[in-house]
Amino acid sequence: METNQAAEHLQVIRTLMERSALYRRALAPIMLFAGTLGVLGSLVGTFLDLNSIRSFATMWLVIAAVTTGGAFLIARRQAFKDREPFWSPPTRRIAQAMAPPLSVGFLLGLIFALENAPDLFGPLVFIWALLYGCAVHAAGFFISRGMRLFGWVFIVLAGVFLLFHEHRGWLINPNQMMSLFFGGLHLAYGIYLYFTETRNPAP
Repeated sequence: METNQAAEHLQVIRTLMERSALYRRALAPIMLFAGTLGVLGSLVGTFLDLNSIRSFATMWLVIAAVTTGGAFLIARRQAFKDREPFWSPPTRRIAQAMAPPLSVGFLLGLIFALENAPDLFGPLVFIWALLYGCAVHAAGFFISRGMRLFGWVFIVLAGVFLLFHEHRGWLINPNQMMSLFFGGLHLAYGIYLYFTETRNPAP
C-alpha cells in the first residue's frame, strides 16, 4: 500500500515538472484578468461610495467569485489548447493547497457581509491579503518559485500595512487598498509573466 502511494506521489511530482511551462503560460492571462477586475472593482466601490462594511464585503465577494470562475475558464481553455487534461492530479493538489486560506477568507467576508462591524473595516482588507498570500504561496510549491515570491509580497505588504494601521490609526480607503493588492499587484505580475514567457518558458 505504501509502495503504491509513493509511486503515485512520484508520478504527481513528475507530471508537475513536465507541466510547469503549461501552468506558467496560463498564469499570465489569469493574473491580468484578476488585476483588471481588481481595479474595476475599486473604481465601482469608490464611485458608489460603499462606506458600509456589509456592502463592501458583499461587492468584493462577488468580484472574487467572478475572478475565480474566470480563472477556471482560462486555465481550462489553456489545458485544452495544449491537449492536456485539466482536472488532473497535479491540478487537484494545487486546488487543495489553496483551499484552506481561501475558505477562511470567504467565511470571514461572509461574516462581514452579514454583520456590520465598522471597527474592522480597514483590517479586513489586510487580512484578506494575508490569507490570499498564504494561498498563492502554497500553490507556488506546485507551480513555480515566482508564485511563492508573489505570495510573500502579499504577506509582507499586508503585514506591514496591518501593523501600521493598528498602532498608528492610519485612515485608509479600503477600495484603494483593494486596488493596490488585488489590482495593481496582479497586473504587475501578469505583465512580467507575459513579457518573460518566451525568454524563460520554464520556471
